[in-house]
Amino acid sequence: MASVAENPPPAAKSPATVEDKPAGEGSAESSESKGASKKQAKKEAMKAEKLRRKQEEASAAAAAAASKETEADPLAGNYGDVPMEELQSKAISGRIWTEVGLLDSKLANGTVLIRGVAQTIRGVGKKMAFLVVRQFTATVQCVLTTDELVSTQMVKYATSLSRESIMDVEGVVTIPTEPIKGTTQQVEIQVRKLYCINRAVPNLPINIEDAARSEEEIKEAEKTGEKLVRVNQDTRLNNRVLDLRTPANQAIFRLQCSVEDIFRDFLRSEDFVGIHTPKLIAGASEGGASVFKLDYKGQPACLAQSPQLYKQMVICAGFGRVFEVGPVFRAEDSYTHRHLCEFVGLDVEMEIKEHYFEVLDIVDRLFVTMFDYLNDKCKKLLDAINRQFPFKPLKYLRKTLRLTFEEGVKMLKEAGVEVDPFGDLNTEAERTLGRLVLEKYETEFYVLHRYPLAVRPFYTMPCPDNPLYSNSFDVFIRGEKTFLFMCIVLM
Repeated sequence: MASVAENPPPAAKSPATVEDKPAGEGSAESSESKGASKKQAKKEAMKAEKLRRKQEEASAAAAAAASKETEADPLAGNYGDVPMEELQSKAISGRIWTEVGLLDSKLANGTVLIRGVAQTIRGVGKKMAFLVVRQFTATVQCVLTTDELVSTQMVKYATSLSRESIMDVEGVVTIPTEPIKGTTQQVEIQVRKLYCINRAVPNLPINIEDAARSEEEIKEAEKTGEKLVRVNQDTRLNNRVLDLRTPANQAIFRLQCSVEDIFRDFLRSEDFVGIHTPKLIAGASEGGASVFKLDYKGQPACLAQSPQLYKQMVICAGFGRVFEVGPVFRAEDSYTHRHLCEFVGLDVEMEIKEHYFEVLDIVDRLFVTMFDYLNDKCKKLLDAINRQFPFKPLKYLRKTLRLTFEEGVKMLKEAGVEVDPFGDLNTEAERTLGRLVLEKYETEFYVLHRYPLAVRPFYTMPCPDNPLYSNSFDVFIRGEKTFLFMCIVLM
């Protein structure tokens, strides 16, 4: 029982056509072309290396200049680049770092030590500077103002740092008189000490602020004539380490971890046993999906499309209830957002005492538990994602709505959508039904069950009252199929 999605491999390149030429002419031109491409590649590599050296020299020069100035500063010990030898597990200091996301008014007037990256750096004259420090999905504004603990050299040093440099900041937490618009934390840190752990190169391939913008924000700016940088997918993938620093990406990975934890915890509380099944197997694990084939020491092998067979084996072996969280591989040609070549599957299998609604009850409580936890415990993560990828809160009921396939077809027909009563629903019909369910029942999460037997695999159990339908169901979220179930006969 699991939702599956496939994503296609890249399309094969069309064979090139070659005009009729005298013998040897085509190969000569081909050799010249290859030689030209090699020269171009070599030229580009030399150019990139030259730029890298230039950036390193600029960074070293800035560090040297800052070091020279600090020699005459009596407060030089309060700031500067940390030498490499100090970062080699030299000693345990006993210092305690506070997470940026935990900075709030309760810590007012207290001294804290934080570590993060410099998101923005702005100098105001020679005696003041503002740093926005980011850690994970949280940001805080740090203020340097010259006084008996902060010198003008320290302010200059702060403004010389490059964006995305990693730093330690120590200071006093204060509450600003007006709300801060550019940070998640509504407190400031009056900096007393500032140390750079690792300097970033001055010119990065992408700006994190640009990469974190929503498409809506860019379009709104265009309406007023303002040009904002749009970071395209190829640029993101070519600089994935930087792209992963955006608050939205940080939040997505943490939400995935939370969903996996909730899934495990809930099923363990329902007496399910976690298992791990083989992923390198001798043949296809289920029909209807292509496999990634490989050679295993001279023997044909493939990556597992599903743990289905193994789950059924352990149920027959008397395990009762099992689940698995693991990778799934599908080599299917598909260009929809609902299909992936590789994804993490949340799979469940359980024996049924008398009715497949026993499974439906488990699935109902599992999803509602997940939704409740994410809304109650992961609000900050959801907000971070929402800023870059805006979405509306999911509407769901305490007791999940259950519709029969016949009821779903009836709703579609009443809305003027013609569908085969004994065929499967296409993607557009599923989305339309999702909108109709929302309008009528005020929920975006529902179950559609008793599918026509003809559109389900051969091993699906037929309904006892009508053999044209089956004991099966799908779970839908906003018109998208999320969970697949077929009641099967285990002999």
